[in-house]
Amino acid sequence: MLAARGDYGADNIQVLEGLEAVRKRPAMYIGDVGVRGLHHLVYEVVDNSIDEALAGYCDHIEVVIHEDNSISVSDDGRGIPVAMHAGEGKPAIEVVMTVLHAGGKFDKDTYKVSGGLHGVGVSCVNALSNRLDVMVRRDGGVFKMAFEKGDTVEQLTRVRDMEPDEETGTTVRFKPDDTIFFERTYRFDTLASRMRELAYLNKGVTITLSDEREDDEELRTETYYSEGGLAEFVAYLDETREPIFDGTIHIEDETGDVPVELAMQYNTGYQENVLSFVNNINTHEGGTHVSGFRRALTRILKGYADNNDLLKKAKVTLSGDDFREGMTAVLSVKVQEPQFEGQTKTKLGNGDVQGIVESLVAQKLSEWLDDHPQEAKTIIQKVIISAQARTAARKARELVQRKSAFGGGGLPGKLADCASKDPSISELYLVEGDSAGGSAKQARDRHFQAILPLRGKILNVEKARLDRVLDNEEIKNMVTALGVGLSGNPDDWDDDKLRYHKVILMTDADVDGAHIRTLLLTFIYRYLRPLLEKGYIYIALPPLYRAKKGKRETYAWNDEQLKAIIEEMGGSKGVGVQRYKGLGEMNPEQLWSTTMDPEFRMLQIVTIEDAAAADKTFSTLMGDAVEPRRKFIERNARYATIDT
Repeated sequence: MLAARGDYGADNIQVLEGLEAVRKRPAMYIGDVGVRGLHHLVYEVVDNSIDEALAGYCDHIEVVIHEDNSISVSDDGRGIPVAMHAGEGKPAIEVVMTVLHAGGKFDKDTYKVSGGLHGVGVSCVNALSNRLDVMVRRDGGVFKMAFEKGDTVEQLTRVRDMEPDEETGTTVRFKPDDTIFFERTYRFDTLASRMRELAYLNKGVTITLSDEREDDEELRTETYYSEGGLAEFVAYLDETREPIFDGTIHIEDETGDVPVELAMQYNTGYQENVLSFVNNINTHEGGTHVSGFRRALTRILKGYADNNDLLKKAKVTLSGDDFREGMTAVLSVKVQEPQFEGQTKTKLGNGDVQGIVESLVAQKLSEWLDDHPQEAKTIIQKVIISAQARTAARKARELVQRKSAFGGGGLPGKLADCASKDPSISELYLVEGDSAGGSAKQARDRHFQAILPLRGKILNVEKARLDRVLDNEEIKNMVTALGVGLSGNPDDWDDDKLRYHKVILMTDADVDGAHIRTLLLTFIYRYLRPLLEKGYIYIALPPLYRAKKGKRETYAWNDEQLKAIIEEMGGSKGVGVQRYKGLGEMNPEQLWSTTMDPEFRMLQIVTIEDAAAADKTFSTLMGDAVEPRRKFIERNARYATIDT
């Protein structure tokens, strides 16, 4: 039966004026209103300063996290114009701050290239801030203006004259609107990763990040500056890996008003790690610039090997993957009119850029190989070894794919599958140990929850070649259960074959459980990365304690909660406290009610905020180099929870 028709006429059509649209649907403009969106506000303001640097007018940017968790970004650029805007009848700075799609980025005489949200960036930040103050130093004076939730509350005022030696520039200080963002605490390390990245991408620009919030330590300040650009970026990324030859392949040139910079290095590892950027935007889904680079790499290396008879004794068939195994590369292009696929701007679509990058990289790489014959021979030898190992792994890969459910084969014997065939509601629990797996199988809702127990610790894929990875029984079981093929290349991913859209890692709350979880995340990051990028990976958070007094029992996830529960129960007298060392200590009813029941459980989603930072962390924690791991532990020891 149709619902009764409601009135729907001209009066029902709403027109959102000014920045109302941003406040109404903030996620459309900045991605989300969680941690990522909160930090994205900072990036948008910093991007404006970087655009000044790209135009040649700024070489120092200072970012400060203040005690009240507000952010200020200062630069020594030209300063936002403060004169009256003829078309709008108000100061240009007010137009920039309050009108969407207003700014100098549309005028190629002002900015040849730019990143950010193409004219909506700083106005979005203004709309989503409780308060935003902007101070401009230009035209011989210091000007100030203030806004609240996008509305002007203090008109443009000339505060004073500039000092004779005072530099021009802009300072923006804002505090996010606490009615919009459910996460309101800035993370120093998250901002640091992006500032470090920008310094490498824009050599010669100094970026300072400071944290004024109360802490046990003194004011935390880090400065990022690079003279070598992407060559230094690759050296930083490969700090924990052993290179197969000294030095970095560095290409930098410009064709057709498209500057291209590439730095690459080969290491003894087995992972391909390519980071790509367009106008400083991390295009983690790749695009035409990455396709051009890969085509040039394969063609030139294959041609060099053939021309120098380096493949005669190696009876192998080479593929593009073989030329990229153990390669770390950073590619950056600057495009005047970038066309991105999708709203998130993570994949470049400009068709002409592929040819430009391929031609330039092919020419420069060919010259480098001719000038470095010994290094070139070392690269080809590694490619041959990779091809031999890939051939040995092919049968194992085909076996795993044949066993997948969508291939018509059987599922792993240990998998207790769910009844639902709808991936969007199906969940797969990867559970540590047969004991916990048995409890989980009894506790689960069979309609949508599947359980796969894992025996012991899986292989550390950071130190293993593909054939060894495919030979690991636990990894084969996981891949078969998921239904997708095993690949480190996102282009090979087929989301239609994935059997679960929620994969939950459920391990013990102790040191061994944390290690197993890290091994699993390393495997997923290296070979099933789309699961992370699409938000399909979660970590179960089982309680650490059960407090019981009489017939009443309550669970606590940390010491502070336990203390509050005991006080609520009238003190420790008569309160029995059980510390759960492992999931196997819970009976099925307890495991369901605390950790698996969708109505009450707590899950932590695992995302990739920064691909470079994630790669660095995994290689540091799981790679061969000991010294970087020791430094990491020393730096983060105060955040650790010690298992006793």
